Amino acid sequence: MPAMITLNSISLLRSGKLLLDDASVTIHTGQHVGLVGANGCGKSSLLALLTGDLQPDKGELTFDKGRGLAHMAQEIDALDRNAVEYVLDGDTQLRRIEQAIASAETAGRHEQLADLHEQLLRADGYTARSRAEQLLHGLGFNHDILHKSVRDFSGGWRMRLNLAKTLMCPSDIMLLDEPTNHLDLDAIVWLEHFLKRYPGTLLVISHDRDFLDAITDHTLHIEHQTLSQYRGNYSAFEHLRMQRLQQQQAAFEKQQKLRAHMEKFVERFRAKATKAKQAQSRLKALARLEEISAAHVDSPFTFVFPQADKMSAPLLTLDQAELGYDNKPLLHVSLSIQPGSRIGLLGANGAGKSTLIRTLAGELPLISGKVCPGEHLSIGYFAQHQLESLDFDASPLLHLQRLSPNAREQELRNFLGGFGFYGDKALESIEGFSGGEKARLALAVIGWQKPNLLLLDEPTNHLDLEMRLALTMALQSFEGAMILVSHDRNLIRSTTDELFLVHDGAMESYSGDLDDYSLWLTQLRSKERNDAGSEGSKDVPAQGSQQKKEQRRQEALRREALRPLKKKADQLERQLENLQNSLAMVDEQLADASIYEEAAKERLKQHLGEQTALKRQIADVEEAWMEALEALEEAQDPGA
Repeated sequence: MPAMITLNSISLLRSGKLLLDDASVTIHTGQHVGLVGANGCGKSSLLALLTGDLQPDKGELTFDKGRGLAHMAQEIDALDRNAVEYVLDGDTQLRRIEQAIASAETAGRHEQLADLHEQLLRADGYTARSRAEQLLHGLGFNHDILHKSVRDFSGGWRMRLNLAKTLMCPSDIMLLDEPTNHLDLDAIVWLEHFLKRYPGTLLVISHDRDFLDAITDHTLHIEHQTLSQYRGNYSAFEHLRMQRLQQQQAAFEKQQKLRAHMEKFVERFRAKATKAKQAQSRLKALARLEEISAAHVDSPFTFVFPQADKMSAPLLTLDQAELGYDNKPLLHVSLSIQPGSRIGLLGANGAGKSTLIRTLAGELPLISGKVCPGEHLSIGYFAQHQLESLDFDASPLLHLQRLSPNAREQELRNFLGGFGFYGDKALESIEGFSGGEKARLALAVIGWQKPNLLLLDEPTNHLDLEMRLALTMALQSFEGAMILVSHDRNLIRSTTDELFLVHDGAMESYSGDLDDYSLWLTQLRSKERNDAGSEGSKDVPAQGSQQKKEQRRQEALRREALRPLKKKADQLERQLENLQNSLAMVDEQLADASIYEEAAKERLKQHLGEQTALKRQIADVEEAWMEALEALEEAQDPGA
C-alpha cells in the first residue's frame, strides 16, 4: 500500500511549548486514522501542518494529495450565500467549470462549450445540487431551510454547513477536527455511515469513542511529544495501551480499585435491570469499562459527585404536563422521578428533549398540568448555555468559596483537583479558559452543591476522552437520580438504566438498545426523505397502506415467536430479584453484632449456610438469565 503522508523526524514548537520532538509516522493510502491524545498535546497543530498553516521547526513532511485535500474551516466568510450554494462552493473544480461555461457563453465561444459540458459531466456536476441537499439533510437541515442565507443560522448550524462543505469537496485526503461537536445523535449516525464509505485517507480528531470505533482502522496517539501508531480502532488502541500500562505497578494498583468499583456497580445494576436488551447491552459495556479505565490510568481527572444530604421520594413529578414555548405545546408528559432513577432521553433533533430538561430545571414554565417537587429536591443542572453564567472574572476556587464561605481552602482545592484544576490553575481567572475547562468547572460547581437530581443536557461537549471517562465513573457511583441527554453513546450505555424516546409530542419507555435506536433513526430519516419527495396527496398510497398492514402482521408473528423466550427471561429476572432481596435480609441479620455472641452460635451457623446457598443460587440463576437474554437477542436479530 503506497504511503500517502510521511512525517520524518518532525519537531514542532508552539508558543514556546514543544509539541512534537523527532516524531515520525507513515500513513498509507486509504487508511482511516483516529488522532488522539490529551488536550493541548498537539492534535490540531498536527492537522495544521498537513494543511500548510504551520511549518515544522525540524524534519520533513511529504504527502501525496491526489485529487485534493479536504479540511473543515472554523470560520465562515460568505454570509450572504444561501446554504446550498455555500455547500456547493466546497467543490472548487465544479465552480471552476461553471465559471468557465458562463464566460464561454458570454463571449460566444461555442466551440469550448461542448468540452466544458463534458468536463461538467465527468465532475458529476449535473447531480451536484442534489448531493449537496442530501448532505444538508443528513446533517439535520430541514428541506424548508435549505435556501436560507448563511447569516440566518446560529454558530452551531454554521459549523454544520462547514462540515457539509468539506464533505462536498472531491478529495483523496480528508482532515476533520471534532466534526461531531455541534451534531446531535441522529446527525452523528448519518455521518458515520458517510465516512465509512469514504474511499480516501481520513484523519479525524474526536472525543467520541463510539464514533472513532465506527469509522477508523488505525489510531495515532500523541504522547510525550512522540507519535505512536496502533492498528485498529479506538477500542483496540485502548486494549493495546492497557496491556502496556499493566506492566507498571502504579497502573496495577489503580486498576484493582477500579475493579472493586466496577463489580459493586454491576451487582447494583443486575439487581435492578428490567429490560432484556438494555440489560445485556449495559453489562457488556461495564465488562469493557475495566480495560478502558486501565488504558487511561494516567488520566488527570478523578472525582465523584458527593452524596446528597437528604432525599425524598418521589423527587419530582410531572402530572399531565404540556411543555413548550410561547404557549405552543411541543410535548405531553407524565413522569415521576424516583431516587436512583437513571434515565437516558432519545429522540431526533427538535423532538423536545432539551425542552423537557429545561422545564424540569425550572427554566421553562408549564403550559398546563402540574409539577410537584419533592420536599428535599436539590437539582444539579448542566447545559451548554449555562457556561455563560459562570463569572469570567473569578477563579475556580472563588466559585466554590462563594458557595461555601466557611469551607477550608484545602478541601476546596482537593475537590477542584479532581476536575483538573491543580495548583495555580485553581486561582486563575476563567476568562481565558477553553470551552472544556469551563465545562469541567460547571460540573465541579454542580457536584459541590450535592444535588440529588442531575439534569444533564449534552454534558460531554468540549470534554476530552479522559474527562468523559471520569464523568462516566462519577455518574455510575452517583446515588441520586439522573436524566441525561447526550450524543455520546458510550456515556448513555454505561450510566443509564432506562431509555425513553421523545417523539411525536410524547415521551414513552423505549425497550430497545442504542443499536436499535440507530436503526430507528435511519428508518425515520428515510421516511422523512420519502415524504419530502412525494407530491400530491397527503394520504398514504394504497400500496403503502397494504405494505404497512403486512408489516404489522409480520411483527405480530415475530412477537408471538419471541413471547416464550421473553417470558423465560422475565421469570429468571424476577427469581434473581427475589434471591437478591433474600440475600440482603440475611446480610442484614449477619450485620447484627448480637448474632456473634456464644448464645446465638446455632443461629449464626444457620444464617451463614443460608448466605452460602443464596449466593450459589444467585450465580446459577444469573447465568441462566444471561443465557436467556442472549437467546432472546439472537432471536430478535438473527443476522447479528
